Amino acid sequence: MADKNIHTPLTEAVYYILLSVLQPLHGYGIIQNVKELSGGRLILAAGTLYGAINNLLAKGWIAAAGGDERKKEYIITESGKAVLENELNRLEELVKNGRDIMRGK
Repeated sequence: MADKNIHTPLTEAVYYILLSVLQPLHGYGIIQNVKELSGGRLILAAGTLYGAINNLLAKGWIAAAGGDERKKEYIITESGKAVLENELNRLEELVKNGRDIMRGK
């Protein structure tokens, strides 16, 4: 059954979390990666991150990838990749339409 939420626009935090777990990564690593990817503009608090992780696990967009009790690692699932790809396409369309309008096309 296809994920009916595949076309749901993502929050910036969820977008960066999904990008971060294209490779297995633990919570602190995700926080650091999101900060780096956003140029320091987006800094996730631990509570925000773990709330998002629980939500993403429940949706099946990420899965546990091992690690120990203190450093659980997470990885994006195929469903999560589809959601991320859809979001990239949506964002590209937004930027293209905005640029076209700004240029008078």
